[in-house]
Amino acid sequence: MSPRARVILIAAIAAVLAAGGAVALAVVTAKDKGGGAQKPQPLAGAPPLVLDLGVRDDPEARALRRAERLYTKKKFAAAGRIFGRYHSEQGRVGAAFSAWPDDSLARLERMASARPKSSFLQLHLGYARLWAGFGDSARAAWQAAAAAQPDSPAAQRADDVLHPRFPAGQPFFVPGFATPPGLALLSPPRQLAALARAARRPDAHAKLLYGLALQRLGHRLSALREFMAAARLAPRDPEAQVAAAVGHFEKGRPAEAFSRLGPLTRRFPHAATVRLHLGLLLLWLARVQPGAVTEAKRQLRLAAAEEPRSLSAREAKRLLGGLEGVRTR
Repeated sequence: MSPRARVILIAAIAAVLAAGGAVALAVVTAKDKGGGAQKPQPLAGAPPLVLDLGVRDDPEARALRRAERLYTKKKFAAAGRIFGRYHSEQGRVGAAFSAWPDDSLARLERMASARPKSSFLQLHLGYARLWAGFGDSARAAWQAAAAAQPDSPAAQRADDVLHPRFPAGQPFFVPGFATPPGLALLSPPRQLAALARAARRPDAHAKLLYGLALQRLGHRLSALREFMAAARLAPRDPEAQVAAAVGHFEKGRPAEAFSRLGPLTRRFPHAATVRLHLGLLLLWLARVQPGAVTEAKRQLRLAAAEEPRSLSAREAKRLLGGLEGVRTR
């Protein structure tokens, strides 16, 4: 994504979070094709591990990220030795998964039973159950994860697995204005702190950028609060109104976002950002709504035609280029 549409280092963390659930999404999609009661069939390999470290940069967080990289490379013994040093949820789950299968599922069951309101534990309990061959009970754990702490990255990952026909994560607001100069030179914690400080001012664009950072870190509800605050502060700013609409997107009921975004085409008929985001949201419906890609392309072309030198128009053109050759239905 182009520079103004991301908070650079925070975006990299978000990419790791999104990738973490990809394997489980593919497995769930494949398993859902069957039907009827079946004997549990354990899956090969170890379950996916998705740590929730945000922008932490303390020694434990650095060690856990190193262990997570080892785990991803299937160096389970080495990963387990690092995870075993820590008694946090992240460390204990990592240690249990690194010892897979052994007594890993039983350990996850005990941890999640002791802390049923932890989305992180419920998410990984779901992964453990699925890999042990218990798909139905895995879904129950993911539902609990999505409901327990809905503003957490773990809840978002659970929602991804529960809606395998949608892309992972959620559609991000794409600002049509530049980020503050020098922001990308800061470390992730300082980036987030700087954005939070700026958002405390009555500055709609500062709130939008902070909301985008929160979106990318998996804090959907906190992001929505920032977007809504910006929309109240700047009722005539299409950027703020669009962000508030996009922030309402939910896979279980996408109509909520469209019902807010659609009327903005009348309020701001020449704002490229409105058409851009309509196109983006329609692309998220590509596998669930016939004709969504065709309409998305139409909206992106309109965005490119409106304010042709704007950042939003450029982003629309970039997306259209990526859709060349994509079949519609």
